[in-house]
Amino acid sequence: MTTAGGFQAGTAVVPATQVEISVQCRNLADLDVLSKSDPMCVMFMKDIKTNTYYELGRTETLDNQLNPDFATKFTVTYYFEELQGIKFELYDVDSASRNLKDHDFIGSLECTLGELVGAPGGKLEKPLRGPRRSNGTILLRAEELNKCKEEITLHFRASHLDKKDFFGKSDPYLQISRVNEDGSYTVVHRTEVVKKTLNPTWRPFMITARSLCNGDYDRSIKFECFDWDSDGGHDFIGEFTTNLRELSRGPCSSNIYPVINPKKQAKKKKYKDSGEVSLLSFKKEQVCSFLDYIQSGTEMNFTVAIDFTASNGNPTSPSSLHYLNPYGTPNQYAAAIQAVGNIIQDYDSDKLFPALGFGARMSDGSVHHEFALNFNPSNPFCSGVDGVLQAYYNSLKNVQLYGPTNFSPVINHVARFAAAIQDGSQYFVLLIITDGIITDMQQTQQAIVNASRLPMSIIIVGVGDADFTAMDILDGDDVRLSYNGVYAERDIVQFVPYNDFLSRGDMALSQAALAKEVLAEIPDQFLSYMKQHNIKPKLSATAPP
Repeated sequence: MTTAGGFQAGTAVVPATQVEISVQCRNLADLDVLSKSDPMCVMFMKDIKTNTYYELGRTETLDNQLNPDFATKFTVTYYFEELQGIKFELYDVDSASRNLKDHDFIGSLECTLGELVGAPGGKLEKPLRGPRRSNGTILLRAEELNKCKEEITLHFRASHLDKKDFFGKSDPYLQISRVNEDGSYTVVHRTEVVKKTLNPTWRPFMITARSLCNGDYDRSIKFECFDWDSDGGHDFIGEFTTNLRELSRGPCSSNIYPVINPKKQAKKKKYKDSGEVSLLSFKKEQVCSFLDYIQSGTEMNFTVAIDFTASNGNPTSPSSLHYLNPYGTPNQYAAAIQAVGNIIQDYDSDKLFPALGFGARMSDGSVHHEFALNFNPSNPFCSGVDGVLQAYYNSLKNVQLYGPTNFSPVINHVARFAAAIQDGSQYFVLLIITDGIITDMQQTQQAIVNASRLPMSIIIVGVGDADFTAMDILDGDDVRLSYNGVYAERDIVQFVPYNDFLSRGDMALSQAALAKEVLAEIPDQFLSYMKQHNIKPKLSATAPP
């Protein structure tokens, strides 16, 4: 019998806990000639099977800053009995490229998660190792996360702030930090900058109670107001301290805060304040998890679309990406289908998957950009991952690889099904596996922008050695995708080049790493749709007890 806290007699559970890691750096090496470095931190974890590091995540980039306090945190699962190697690398960002080789390496630190968690106060400070004698210092802080699922929306304005710019008004923003056990503070959020005003109203922003104060309503939260400067030397205007319990009272006299500059206060007897900040609105709601929806009956519908263009090479040639190895080793297409399908099929009760192809010429000379791999357009479903693979292998013997590489037909195909079921009971995932550059780029952008309103995500796996630069446009991690001035409502595309995972040793490890990378964004994309359409988990009769 399972009891509160997850206890179940007669079973074994690996002791684990969620840990949040914050990163600060001091005195980073300045690699820019005419300005300061623009640092970003990348965290890696060591794979104990291959003894190699894989990327866990990246912080935001802070312009012109040699002493960054990154607001982006890293969340990891800590296992007491495991030696978990972690590594942090600092880069001076020079462009929008996701490739770390395109940026200047500042320095790195390798340690173990246990070393960080076991440090006094969960605080570890070490010099960065790098190409210079002095590369700077990194300060890491680890804190165990509680299971608070509340999300807070806050809206602030300020009035009569001190003027900091000689030739104009200030450009104010708020920096929000939570207090640590040793009395220091960790940055958790920064608002946008409002230009040229002493009376700014910032946009409302959402933050989890876990990030803001780890669910402790009485934990001190510090608000600092700065005047933004392009050279990174932002001028301090003033600060105030409150807590979530006070903020939860909403707009009232107790949530109007004088902004105090301690140095001015110490020097001037008649000093009153440097302006005031008022809370305009407060909203709290429970955040539902991906698992909440799955356990209440929401199903994931998985569709595969395979590139049958001639650039893949003759399938009978060992150099072809579609080559069917007589010894059974799967090609990259088959490996990608297995890697993603084997995981996502667990969330689909009937395990019947539509499988499509594009860019092939049929025996009658017609070219198809959206055909059923089983050649049954009225019923393109295949039974499980094995059924998809069988249909794929069979289709290679019955079509001619041709072209061009058009994505929009298969995207619109899945979008039509997603458009028919928007009540949260179904979510659609399209896996596109391709070797080349998109021919119908504009139509694909339009199709994705339209699909971003639907319960749908798109995974694109690039196979082979082609230039996949254009795919970064579709994967809107850095710049939201748009078409004719209309922006995608959500980021629904994840692109991964399969070659990045082939160096991990054997095929099984490559597939596991690929699946982890391409599926990592699906839960957040899923939740963004549900939240945007105010869909809550349903109490289904078929849901597990």
